[in-house]
Amino acid sequence: MYRPKRWQINPPQPAACELAARLKTSPLISQILLNRGICTFDDAQAFLQPSLLALADPALLPGLPAAAARIAKAIRDREKIVVYGDYDVDGITATSILWHAITLLGGQIDTYIPHRIDEGYGLNSEALTQIIDNGAQLIVTVDCGITALEPAAIARQRNVDLIVSDHHQWHGDPPRLPDCHTIVHPRLPGTGLPYPNPNLCGAGIAFKLAWGIGQAVTGATRVSESFRNFLVEATALAALGTIADVVPLVGENRILAHFGLGGLQQSKLTGIRALIESANLTGRNLDSYHVGFLLAPRLNACGRLGHAALALEMLTTAGESRAREIAVYLESQNRDRQTVEKQILEQALTQIESNGWADQRHRALVLGAEGWHAGVIGIVASRIVDRFCRPVVMVALNNGQGQGSARSIAGFHLARALESCGEHLLAFGGHEMAAGLKIQPDHLDDFRRAFCDYAAANVTDEMLIPQLCLESMADLSQITEPLVRELQRLAPFGHGNRKPLLCIDAATVATPPRRVGKTGDHLQLMVKQNRQTIRCIAFQCGELIDRLSPNTAVRLAVEPCLNEYNGRTNVELQIKDFQFASSAGD
Repeated sequence: MYRPKRWQINPPQPAACELAARLKTSPLISQILLNRGICTFDDAQAFLQPSLLALADPALLPGLPAAAARIAKAIRDREKIVVYGDYDVDGITATSILWHAITLLGGQIDTYIPHRIDEGYGLNSEALTQIIDNGAQLIVTVDCGITALEPAAIARQRNVDLIVSDHHQWHGDPPRLPDCHTIVHPRLPGTGLPYPNPNLCGAGIAFKLAWGIGQAVTGATRVSESFRNFLVEATALAALGTIADVVPLVGENRILAHFGLGGLQQSKLTGIRALIESANLTGRNLDSYHVGFLLAPRLNACGRLGHAALALEMLTTAGESRAREIAVYLESQNRDRQTVEKQILEQALTQIESNGWADQRHRALVLGAEGWHAGVIGIVASRIVDRFCRPVVMVALNNGQGQGSARSIAGFHLARALESCGEHLLAFGGHEMAAGLKIQPDHLDDFRRAFCDYAAANVTDEMLIPQLCLESMADLSQITEPLVRELQRLAPFGHGNRKPLLCIDAATVATPPRRVGKTGDHLQLMVKQNRQTIRCIAFQCGELIDRLSPNTAVRLAVEPCLNEYNGRTNVELQIKDFQFASSAGD
């Protein structure tokens, strides 16, 4: 379904030509760098040529030196270490990184990932007690734990050291933090200078913690050669978690994603090779799209419909045959997930329509139903956000309990919104754009009213219209194959480093468009400007066919790309939005 968007076109940057001359690149590339706050030659060089040497010293991460020292002591003393991770891609890869690091350093390590449905998100008291009863002497969380006040108290009572490494939002202001041995968190308050990258994900933190553990074991800033090789290898795991968790791909995150994507195909990890093979991506150059839409969903699948421990096994202890077996199973689970997702989406849309909630007077959507699968509702929430551009909470009501997933829009902080409605919830946690919760079913209506009231006070009219940020005006004659290849130097793309969109003004439709795709949802057309003509594809815009007859004047928001077919490479444009004569304007 086509929805017009709000365009924000960046004005020309006066310094673009000078910077381009120094970088020996196109002024358009320099314009994009300047748009993103990359203003100096050195910063631009660092962005265009990422280096692992630019990663921040692990010791700068709040809590990391103390955590690394404690884990190194546990390795030396042969204490039993248990790494407790989350069940999503970020948690699975973070757990894998620490498992490989501690194993390589000679430590005794076990892992634990909670069951999404039976246990829910985060460190829970029952699991913690069981882990301690089974002989754990040191417990390290990854990608969870910052709100685990009660489990931390139990660990303290049992005289077992607990290290919490997390990147999610804590509860309370001032913060209510777990009483434990150490908290490793990039935004930990009261620690002096802020860490250079406040947006590390769980896998990014685990990577830095593994680095710090290696230093602590050797007693020097330089780790052993074998451990250094492992850290380079571990960027592939960190990239999977970083891209899947949709953290901003800038700074350290971009470096980890860049080198991790480059290392995926060369990975020596049996599980990664099996995962790539199951997605039919062996031998392909992998980018953030392949991770976000092909690899990550497979890793997530068993955690959504079964137990994420299987994916963790594939990435840690599984041999080649077992890893392939698991990867094939994950593929089947992913197909099942897609079927369940489609069913829940249809039911959710019916619920919205029948209650009259599609109207923009409703600034948020809180949906719930018996029988919804709690492992899939987060994906459905994202689909509904894409369609209605407002915060969405989906609640699965099963066996007298409610488990929810929430997704947000730019400018609406989910964790704070849930904090404001905390009296109606059993538990909640998350960050600005995604969160989870538990609720008693008979409290759902009260929570819906409170959440929607908060949204009504905090979601503006402007926030309800999807926004496109366009880098620059451009002519069709500028969009050549060399330019598109230069644009690819700005990758990896994702949250915080979006794919560049350009504005093509004063273009016309050259030939009658045609509907394509299985159900005719997409449009294929040719557009021209002066004497230049180029092929375009507009996804989900089939309904506009009657407005795009030949010679219709249009303004286009486009993403240039290369189409390689039968050994030939052609420049094409993906049209992200149209403006017609009656709607044109910034």
